[in-house]
Amino acid sequence: MAKSRIFIVEDEEDITTLLHYHLTREGYSVSTAAHGEDAIKQIPNQMPNLVLLDLMLPGLDGLEVCRALKQSSKTVGIPIIMLTAKGEESDIVAGLELGADDYVTKPFSIKVLIARVRSLLRRRRNPPADTEATIQTHDLVINPGRHEVLLKGKRLDMTFSELRILHFLASRPGWVMTREQIVDAVRGTDYAVTDRAVDVQIVGIRKKLAQRADYIETVRGVGYRFKE
Repeated sequence: MAKSRIFIVEDEEDITTLLHYHLTREGYSVSTAAHGEDAIKQIPNQMPNLVLLDLMLPGLDGLEVCRALKQSSKTVGIPIIMLTAKGEESDIVAGLELGADDYVTKPFSIKVLIARVRSLLRRRRNPPADTEATIQTHDLVINPGRHEVLLKGKRLDMTFSELRILHFLASRPGWVMTREQIVDAVRGTDYAVTDRAVDVQIVGIRKKLAQRADYIETVRGVGYRFKE
């Protein structure tokens, strides 16, 4: 099996060296960039299987890099794990909003980070069958394989997380899903997240659905459901 390719975007040389050493030992092929501008240029050419992205970068910061990668049809499907020294909820939520897949707060355990990398790559290689099925309901078509949501035939620009949450809810119309169930389905049971992060994703989905925002209903004190 070909080596999975990891791209590290980190300006602290000691951290880059540490990550490069341990990831290489685990059998991954590793490339690095110290600046956001360089990462945006190199990643589309190398097409890694996963990006480790520091949020605090000189010049173009990690959130801007994440936004650029997720807005490009070529790189939108590349998983991103954010590395943040702040550990602030606002940074985490902003990254998730832009389509990042996971986060690790500095200082981090290298064993935990590698476990997150393995888990994310495994989920991408072997997604559950029902998370890949195309759904057509009301005037919506949701196609995870093509990362595409169509509303009345018009494509909606959704992040990876928004699409996955919408797909999960739409695949179970009328069922009330808690925030925890939504996170477990989209990101896995080992993912630590706040209620606000889920709410932010729902707000983003409703905004993009515009006049069809009422397809997603809030059940107070419980969670959300897709209208039957």
